[in-house]
Amino acid sequence: MAQAILLVGGFGTRLMPLTRNVPKPMLPVAGLPVTEHQLVTARRAGITSLVLATSYLSDVFIPYFGDGSRWGMHLQYAVEEEPLGTGGAIRNAAQLLTRDESIVIVNGDVLSSHDLTRQIQMHESLDADVTMHLTHVADARAYGCVPIDKDGRVAAFLEKMENPVANTINAGCYVFNSRVIDRIPAGKVVSIEREVFPELVDQGRALYGMVDDSYWIDIGTPAALLQGSIDVVRNTANSAVLDGVALVHRSQDYVAHEGAIIDPGAIITGGSAIGRAAHIGVGAIVDGSIICDGAKVLAGAHIRKSFVAAGTNVSGKLNVHDSYISTEEITSLLPL
Repeated sequence: MAQAILLVGGFGTRLMPLTRNVPKPMLPVAGLPVTEHQLVTARRAGITSLVLATSYLSDVFIPYFGDGSRWGMHLQYAVEEEPLGTGGAIRNAAQLLTRDESIVIVNGDVLSSHDLTRQIQMHESLDADVTMHLTHVADARAYGCVPIDKDGRVAAFLEKMENPVANTINAGCYVFNSRVIDRIPAGKVVSIEREVFPELVDQGRALYGMVDDSYWIDIGTPAALLQGSIDVVRNTANSAVLDGVALVHRSQDYVAHEGAIIDPGAIITGGSAIGRAAHIGVGAIVDGSIICDGAKVLAGAHIRKSFVAAGTNVSGKLNVHDSYISTEEITSLLPL
């Protein structure tokens, strides 16, 4: 059995203005927080003990997730007074876990349908120091690359380069042996990507990569967040998180959560997600968009590939594409 740490302390700078008042891991994908998707993935892999490593807007997690019993898990919270980097955050959170089980680490800005159970099994069968999930991309220049040998051993952990030597990249989910975590200095700013992993490679330690090309996306930009939500609604990505959730509608066109009121004359399509107690008026068009809890899209409004913040009233005169809409502002976003 493994334990887990979710790294949910980032500022989400690339997601501004969506993250002005909401931390990135609490942004909705198919109407549920990103972190909830990751909890469900962890639970399906048999993980029942998990720590949320928080920092930015940390106080919003506990009211929603509590002790984790709703998901059949035991949740704890490790709050960083000052950001410690990925390595420092892992070291800080690991104090709440035992040292006799593998520890799964998941970046808070990743949606993945890869086989986490197989990754844990591979790690433990090899008695590896770290086993990371790798995935192929068409162009690794934006990510850096992680070449592996025929046995799956990581040969190098390379930064972004113009001519990558491989198209396998770090997909942001790792299984650690506690002996590696104990090597990270406590209370220090440490990056696992820039310091810990390259050091393990240089020392010839047992750092392995499991290649799995199942659905994967970094939801670190507004366009990617919208795409991730659409993919879950359409079941391109694993949509098990929606099973058992109170919905008033679920189809390839859209999901609508409990309390949502949708006029029969509204048109909703494109893998949209309608949050709890949201209202969609007569003649409104919602296409490929995220409408957050309690928002109202009034009669005649047209919303395409956009994000409507919680509690926002959208005027019936509004016709927007690729935008973030809140009570305070309408901001254009990069199109999908």
